[in-house]
Amino acid sequence: MTIIILLLIVILAFYAISSGDLLHGVIALSAISLLSALLFYLLHAPDVAITEAAVGAGVSTVVFVWAIRYTERKDRDS
Repeated sequence: MTIIILLLIVILAFYAISSGDLLHGVIALSAISLLSALLFYLLHAPDVAITEAAVGAGVSTVVFVWAIRYTERKDRDS
């Protein structure tokens, strides 16, 4: 189970880096954080898992989406 979670984290990290859309990258980073929280829980560190889920998936995702909302999109043609 741990190997599957780690592979998913690596796949999502590559997707977040290679994604052309910032919002897709933020969603991938949020999923990485949730998978990390699950991994911490499976490794018997529930306090770290709760903190990672709250801060990593919750607060940072809200801040990133809020920052993206106030940026302008540039088309690739121009």
